[in-house]
Amino acid sequence: MRRPSPPPSPRRWAVLTAAASLVLALAPAPPASADPATSADPAATGSGPAADLDVLFVGAHPDDEAFSLSTLGQWNEDHHVRTGVVTVTRGEGGGNAVGPEEGPALGLIREAEERTAVGGAGVRDVFNLDDVDFYYTVSAPLTAQIWGDDTLEKVVRIVRQTRPEVLLTMDPAPSPGNHGNHQQAARLAVQAFYAAADPKAYPEQITREGLRPFAPAKVLLGGGRGTSRTGPDCAATFRPANPAQNVYGVWSGRPSASHGGRTWAAIERDSQRAYASQGWAVFPDVPSDPAQLGCDFFTQADARVPFPEPGTAAAAAPTAILDGALVRASGAVPLGTLLDLRPGTFDVRPGAAFTVKVTATAPPREPLGRSTVALRVPDGWKADGTGDLGRLTPGRTGTATFTVTPPKGAAPGDRARLAATLTTERGAGHTDRQVEVSPAVRGVQQLLPQVGQYEKWAAEVGVPQLRGLVTPVLTLPSGGSRQVGVVVTNVSDAAQSGTVRLDLPAGFTADRAEAPYSGLAAGASATVTFTVTNTDASLKTSNDGGDYAYTITTTGSDGSSVTKPALELVPATAIPRAASAPAVDGAEGDGEYTGKALDISRLWEGTACSSAADCSGTAKVTWHDDTLYLLVQVKDDVLGTRLAASDCKRHWRTDAVEVTIDPRGTSENTSTTFKAAVLPVTAEGPPCALRDADNHQGPATGVRIASKVSSGAYAVELAIPMEQLPGAVDPAHLGLNILVYDSDTQDKTGQTRIGWSTWGGVQGDPYRWGVATLPGYQPPAGRPTTPPDPVIPATGLSSLDSPQSLEQAVRLGLPLAGGPAAKASESGRVSAATPGATGGQGSVRVTLRAGGAGEAHLFVRDAQGTAGSRVVKVGGKGVTTVSVPLTRALGADPAVVAGWLAPGGGTAASRVAVR
Repeated sequence: MRRPSPPPSPRRWAVLTAAASLVLALAPAPPASADPATSADPAATGSGPAADLDVLFVGAHPDDEAFSLSTLGQWNEDHHVRTGVVTVTRGEGGGNAVGPEEGPALGLIREAEERTAVGGAGVRDVFNLDDVDFYYTVSAPLTAQIWGDDTLEKVVRIVRQTRPEVLLTMDPAPSPGNHGNHQQAARLAVQAFYAAADPKAYPEQITREGLRPFAPAKVLLGGGRGTSRTGPDCAATFRPANPAQNVYGVWSGRPSASHGGRTWAAIERDSQRAYASQGWAVFPDVPSDPAQLGCDFFTQADARVPFPEPGTAAAAAPTAILDGALVRASGAVPLGTLLDLRPGTFDVRPGAAFTVKVTATAPPREPLGRSTVALRVPDGWKADGTGDLGRLTPGRTGTATFTVTPPKGAAPGDRARLAATLTTERGAGHTDRQVEVSPAVRGVQQLLPQVGQYEKWAAEVGVPQLRGLVTPVLTLPSGGSRQVGVVVTNVSDAAQSGTVRLDLPAGFTADRAEAPYSGLAAGASATVTFTVTNTDASLKTSNDGGDYAYTITTTGSDGSSVTKPALELVPATAIPRAASAPAVDGAEGDGEYTGKALDISRLWEGTACSSAADCSGTAKVTWHDDTLYLLVQVKDDVLGTRLAASDCKRHWRTDAVEVTIDPRGTSENTSTTFKAAVLPVTAEGPPCALRDADNHQGPATGVRIASKVSSGAYAVELAIPMEQLPGAVDPAHLGLNILVYDSDTQDKTGQTRIGWSTWGGVQGDPYRWGVATLPGYQPPAGRPTTPPDPVIPATGLSSLDSPQSLEQAVRLGLPLAGGPAAKASESGRVSAATPGATGGQGSVRVTLRAGGAGEAHLFVRDAQGTAGSRVVKVGGKGVTTVSVPLTRALGADPAVVAGWLAPGGGTAASRVAVR
């Protein structure tokens, strides 16, 4: 890319794949033959230079990058770093605090907000992939299912098109409350880091589209697990939870010269307020004292190039992430140098030797000269081998092999850092890798489905350094029992026998303290099962202190492994049978609800209630025949926005009560559950009910509701026929939660969320809902226990219908949405546009030149935005003239921007001024 050249200007590195020899051997595939009808106009897709980025952020929704803008802005201002953003969806499943738009119309709004927001950090390029944003979920597997199999291909294509040295993304792990869309976006970014460099991955992008393999230098995850201070030393004082992990910070309190000395945190906050549809316009100012401002943290997942050594001043500098990839620090090896440390295994055994290979490659056009590497290992470990790499001429690779032996007393489960220092005639470099000390056998509490799926993903992608980010937890009903499986794995090369012991905290017992396993083959796993009971029902549940850590000790031939998972107590209740059906009137009649009142006043997200009068509540539940009845009474001194009955959706924008039901208490995500929300009052007066983020969203068909609103309080009553639930109820184990959303504003923004079983993100985590029993209830014979296939919104905005995306495609010379370009024989473009009149209305006459049949999406644009649009089907090759009607008079700088969809699925974009 061409950049302004005020000093200091970073020098681009020229390596395109992980092995320089492979790069030099790969000639670019010839592009498809050009057609004069589609390539003569310089403002048509494919005719301009490819976008050349330095950094690419991969997120799931508009606003996912919003808390990294301080960093991106600093890099842009100080080092002319050009950043692009991949946004998998346009966030059509989110709320709208500025109007009634939803679906594609909301997608247009959110895309415009994102382009405005990132512009404050100097970011111009936003790549929407057109995947659908369906609803809030914490499930990456469900996200992957809905997005489909082609999303990774699209991310890889954009990486190969834009060639960023650094990939930034989100947290790929199913950490509690972490959005499943965020997890999946991060996994796509990590996979693309490897796949984009691999010529065997999506080879048609190379052979048919003229792209080349490209290997980014680094990939980093947003955030860091650990602690730090605020102020200018926030990066230097960060202490990672895993000491072998590399976490870098960029202080948000630095002043910006181009913004009048304001802190980058304040500039970032201005950008965040552009997300008005998400209620962010009311975000408060950041602290004016820079000492109270912290860092943006990023955790390095992998790197192909040298990077600053942890603990050094360079590692705490704002350029630490750029060093080795885009910026050459003083004394460092030239940009384009590759450095890799590769242990023969991730799981290393105490006292058992393993090999470590360190490979260095000189830049294609610059020598490193005589080069050596030195391997550093933890205290007490032994390393043997020579680090002589010889003389590294341009493009030449040198490899050194070491034998490393951990001590017999190395602590099992610990992560250790193996580090290599490269010394050359042209400078020095650092790299390191994690390994984990593992005895012959290890035992781990059975994983939740989404955690197990994540661990499998990490193994398949080859990123063992990312495993184990989530502490294993299992939920247990207060006063109840459950089976707890311990998965025992033999990582040695011989059969193993031993024992598994549980050491539980006070208030918990198991049917046996210790259990044996025997004859476990090398590489095999077996599950040892215990029945665990909460014997003290007075223990705290939920986020009031319901996490109870305990210890699993597993013995093998060479010692023991110790892991520390947790049991999470959730509240439990027995739902009594009503003698007669309660009247659904918003009030408790005599004898209608005989069970105990459930406390639904615990905070799970947002600002704490200032008092019980501000927000608190109780709920009662009963059943009669085949119907559940709930009466929820809420204290609320200020009612939120009264939404119109026609806008009875996205209940978190105002006051609402949500009832969530998992019929059999076994759902991995909410697509197999029932979730109904009630707004106690609407603009027209009566309450309304809806279903959201469950097996079938939309109107709460079949649910009867009533409400009573009084001064400082309201009550909501529901009758839920159990035939409306997705599957027959298990009367011994019903997942149940009751949540209250509190808003004290009139701008469609919520402040507080309270409920019964409360954890961050609990609305999307069925395993953390409370447990209810229904003594005496039996579902009707023949009612299926398997839930039906979920009905999930699947309408997202197409980039063909986004003039903002079309204009970017023209500017960058790229196709749309991460997809392929239309073949020359199937492509089309707009070549002329003139004002006209049709039927007394203003219009623009547009000339289209097509290489074949296709569909043109035409937008008449001026300085104010879109003044007219039309979709036209073109039957075949040739010239077509059409009129685009105008909705208003044209302003300054009118032009027509066109998107083209070819029969084969490829796209093109073009633009021409209205003359």
